[in-house]
Amino acid sequence: METHNLFLNKAGRLRSGWRLGIFVVAFAVVAKLIEMALTVIVRLVLKGSAEGFLSSSAGFIVQALVLFAAAAIVGWGCGALLEDLPARALGWANHRGWLRDLGLGSIIGAVSVLFAALLGIAGRGLHFSLNAAATPSAIGKTLLFTAPLFVLAASGEEMLFRGYPLQTFTRARLTWLGIFLTSFPFAAAHLANPNVVRGVTFANTALAGVWLAAAYLRTRSLWLPLGIHWAWNWMMGAVLGLPVSGITRLAPASLLRVQDTGPAWLTGGAYGPEGGAICTIALLIAIVLVWRTSWLKPSEEMLKFTADEIREQKSEVGG
Repeated sequence: METHNLFLNKAGRLRSGWRLGIFVVAFAVVAKLIEMALTVIVRLVLKGSAEGFLSSSAGFIVQALVLFAAAAIVGWGCGALLEDLPARALGWANHRGWLRDLGLGSIIGAVSVLFAALLGIAGRGLHFSLNAAATPSAIGKTLLFTAPLFVLAASGEEMLFRGYPLQTFTRARLTWLGIFLTSFPFAAAHLANPNVVRGVTFANTALAGVWLAAAYLRTRSLWLPLGIHWAWNWMMGAVLGLPVSGITRLAPASLLRVQDTGPAWLTGGAYGPEGGAICTIALLIAIVLVWRTSWLKPSEEMLKFTADEIREQKSEVGG
């Protein structure tokens, strides 16, 4: 095989596999540098351990910001240096229809969780009641302040998994490979969460990755998957009082309280719906809904950035 076939595609660009490899290595380096700088700042300014700070709610927000910043910086750099793309190509700009995509995504995410909860009620595994143990003020604060927290957390994960890695494979017309290579690491990243049920959790989170990838592909923008992602988590934790991927500390005074009587294979048990069959059913239906609907479409600008490989611009030298 000739060297240019191994490293370069027909558009004169580095092949998508090499581009992904560069992104992964650069992301790991940049994220580590930011983490090291953060550790020094915590020790000098807060006079405490970085581990203790990162386990707090404030630390959770900082980690989300670090994830977003590292993925955005490296994604922009790879797009600019390897493919001559502007920062807007990452799908995070105020392009035409961005607010509509964010709103629709938020509705789809919230309704999908409610549907999963209804399946749990119908199966007699979940029982909900108003949270009488918390004051209206505490509930209001939880509903209000967890919203931006979940937006930040979802933003970081979307920038990393549905950002440059998925997009560069889409340009290479290897979309299904891109979905596979982003959805499985997305699922693996959640296996360290509390109360994880490895088989079911991995499968459901991988399905969620496919769902979010489909949302990106339908609009070629990150606003729709962001809306789906944050609203799913917020509705599950702050409204319904369910664990969010096994985590319960993020929404201390939810609107509703839940009694989970199982079985765990249905409801997910201590991990929450994402570890049970009610989530599997809801996700499969949601994937079909997002992929098949006709009222989700990309703007011409965003489609241009991912429809095909952009040919390398070579300067001509006159004789």
